[in-house]
Amino acid sequence: MKVAKFGGSSVASAEKFMKVADIVMADQERRIVVVSAPGKRFKDDIKMTDLLIALTSQILTGNSYAEEFKAIIVRYKEIADGLKLKSYICDEIAENLQDIIDTYKEDANRLLDSVKASGEDNNARLMAFYLQSLGLKAQYVNPKEAGIFVTDEPGNAQVLEQSYRELANLREREEILVIPGFFGYSEQGNIVTFPRGGSDITGSIVAAGVKATMYENFTDVDSIVCVNPTIVEKPKDIKEITYREMRELSYAGFSVFHDEALHPVVSQKIPVCVKNTNNPQAPGTLIVAERDYSKQQVAGIASDEGFCSIYVSKYLMNREIGFGRRLLQILEDEQISYEHTPSGIDDMSIILRKCQLTNGKEERVLERIQKELNVDDVKVQYGLALIMVVGEGMTSSVGVAAKATNAFSEAGVNLELINQGSSEVSMMFGVKETELDKAVQSLYQAYFEQPVSALTL
Repeated sequence: MKVAKFGGSSVASAEKFMKVADIVMADQERRIVVVSAPGKRFKDDIKMTDLLIALTSQILTGNSYAEEFKAIIVRYKEIADGLKLKSYICDEIAENLQDIIDTYKEDANRLLDSVKASGEDNNARLMAFYLQSLGLKAQYVNPKEAGIFVTDEPGNAQVLEQSYRELANLREREEILVIPGFFGYSEQGNIVTFPRGGSDITGSIVAAGVKATMYENFTDVDSIVCVNPTIVEKPKDIKEITYREMRELSYAGFSVFHDEALHPVVSQKIPVCVKNTNNPQAPGTLIVAERDYSKQQVAGIASDEGFCSIYVSKYLMNREIGFGRRLLQILEDEQISYEHTPSGIDDMSIILRKCQLTNGKEERVLERIQKELNVDDVKVQYGLALIMVVGEGMTSSVGVAAKATNAFSEAGVNLELINQGSSEVSMMFGVKETELDKAVQSLYQAYFEQPVSALTL
């Protein structure tokens, strides 16, 4: 049994629905289909989820939402008409959406979650209806019926362990099951969504629950590439990568696969294959528990902008018990999360997203650090970009870190900070945002364009 998840770009139009149907029919093992809400049909198009968020905003501000409501139904109608489906299915979608609005319009959090979830839910109904029209034995399955139960945290659902026991029952079903992604139900009966991009999470949960032989994640690229293609032209494909490597890369900026989506399949060691809906014959990228590191120690290079660093210095900091805890407590009090905390004997840096230091938070945090911790120096450095070099093969290879520092030197890029994760799966480098592109390009040349033998010297 395979679980096949189709992202927003793969279900954005009638033409894409037809491709999905061909893919499902091409392999009898594809018994469970998970779908996202319709994505972009062209570059400047608007995703269905964004239309639904705009609709919610109009409702909550008390304005007329007729225009936004119509735009949503028109998108579904275009798909239905293109597939030559009967019109009543869109009437049902409109009624379903209006019922949600009438039920939750006085509760902002529940309204937003329920309206957003309708994007996937109605698309799954439409997909099941289309597969049935082709003569396939297909059935829409609501997440509650499937057994996807989650914590009652609007917009941040976490799967409950009981879900896996419930989902196992789907193995007994003979139909092709179409399940909407992105949301589940709390034990209180509320619709609760996963974080944005959560359809990947649903697919992974379902795959783990039914103990699938493969979780196929269909998107709009032939495979995952080893570096951002907007920085390096035509980068190499990743043929095989481990769970840990993919998790690190996703967290550090890779947008192909949601960074929380791997956890459910890891314990079951279910392989994940990222494939292209537009070119399903391409082998894709296989995500597995272990791979052969001898041919490629580094799996990929991730990068992202928009960071800053809070630098704190105090003589004999290392002798002061509880210093780090009190420093991080100040950030917690301001609801600020951090990415990394590289430190020395007398100094410490907190790397975080710069967007978290708005609305007076920067001034309050710096003042509290100075006053409560009595530090010698505290300052914020903006314009920071982070680069992650990821690969489980680095732990058993000599000279991998030297390759990176040489690459920065050859590119004339000054390193603002260096940090290696305790897992030794990744190395993190901080550079100025203005130097990010040439730094990444030089790293790519060092790790992916030079002969393998050079990497192991």
